[in-house]
Amino acid sequence: MTPIEQIQQQHGIVGRERELATALAVLGAGRHLLLEGPVGVGKTTVALAVCGHLGRDTVRVDGDDRYSESKLTGWFDPPLVLKQGYGEDAFFAGPLVEAMRDGKVLFINELNRMPESVQNVLLPALDERLLQVPHIGEVHAADGFQVVATQNPVEYVATGHLSEALRDRFEHLALDYQDAAEEASIVAVETGSDDAELVQTAVRLTRATRLHPRFRKGASVRGAIATVAIAERLGAEERADVAAVSRETLRRAAEAALTTRVDLRDDIDADFGVALDELMELVVERGEDPDVALAPPETAPKA
Repeated sequence: MTPIEQIQQQHGIVGRERELATALAVLGAGRHLLLEGPVGVGKTTVALAVCGHLGRDTVRVDGDDRYSESKLTGWFDPPLVLKQGYGEDAFFAGPLVEAMRDGKVLFINELNRMPESVQNVLLPALDERLLQVPHIGEVHAADGFQVVATQNPVEYVATGHLSEALRDRFEHLALDYQDAAEEASIVAVETGSDDAELVQTAVRLTRATRLHPRFRKGASVRGAIATVAIAERLGAEERADVAAVSRETLRRAAEAALTTRVDLRDDIDADFGVALDELMELVVERGEDPDVALAPPETAPKA
């Protein structure tokens, strides 16, 4: 069994052979890794699976716009400072200092949600493997220290651009949505459903949100997973007499699963219910594949 197959089996990852191979190569070369892609494509899963396969301990940070520099590097306990003064005994190491001292991987989820001032703290650690901590002095990174980070596209709410200097310290790995067959396999595994038709329909409805002109941002495979899980529970009683989940039950499940995971375009006057009805007509009534029916027209060749 190859290393990629071992990771897939151990962590339940469907596909992603190319991405896993690249991540293994980057971390194996001692480089820092930035995974970029939409919400729900498995950035965190890939990152932690590769670290686990390599036997690397990780220290996790979840980025947000209120994350502070001291929270990343460490802080002094005021009562201890008053009693003992500034020193190691009064200092509580943050995740960056912990990872540097112990030679661990610092995993930063959604790096581009952090304030720029916090991002800048990483630069000397990434570049020189060195950090200056007031009252403590220099912290030198032990062998094995690396940073693995994820970020969502900048058009997502509450995200921003990384500085050119910071991006230059990372190797980049892009993750996009997987194809329909792989997403169907993911949904079947995650839900345990043996209803292939329901799984395919949920996947098609979810994929249609990424292509339909009413939507600015579509849902990830999580939307299809939730649709199947909810539909099977809603339809538990009716399926005693009916061979498949009814259209109404499917619509109720899709509405619950997809509403919070999509954004409609501001320039189109419609609510989510109207948009969902259009998706249902396309996928359920007409039985069409949105990857074909909603695919953007190919650019006409130049004369």
